Amino acid sequence: MNTSTAAMIFGVVFVLAGASGLFPSPVPSGAPPLAVEHGHGLALGIFPVNTLHNLVHLVFGVLGIAAGRGAIMSARGYFQVVAVSYGLLMVLGLIPATRTTFGLVPIWGADVWLHALLAIPAAYFGFAVGAPAARRA
Repeated sequence: MNTSTAAMIFGVVFVLAGASGLFPSPVPSGAPPLAVEHGHGLALGIFPVNTLHNLVHLVFGVLGIAAGRGAIMSARGYFQVVAVSYGLLMVLGLIPATRTTFGLVPIWGADVWLHALLAIPAAYFGFAVGAPAARRA
């Protein structure tokens, strides 16, 4: 699979994730409080979301589709942004003080592992596939 096709697939999946988060199930008791409670719930009954979280997924989705078409940035550049962003979100989700992204976006629970699963292939497509060959002296 080439990088452009992978960016399109990532983009469509992110858009679907953002849309699925618009219909969350109730938040379980004991969930960390948020400053932005609007739309707070569990997408697919597993992943904590709120309206801002859904907007982030939609933005990454639109960027992925655009990058797959070569409209805004290269697909490789898109994957570099996704790899770094979602790797950072995974780490933040593991730290109790930042698992709500400073009260704005819930990134605890199953989101931590989902972010890791997104960062790994994104790092592959962003940094390994199509990387410039090292120059020989």
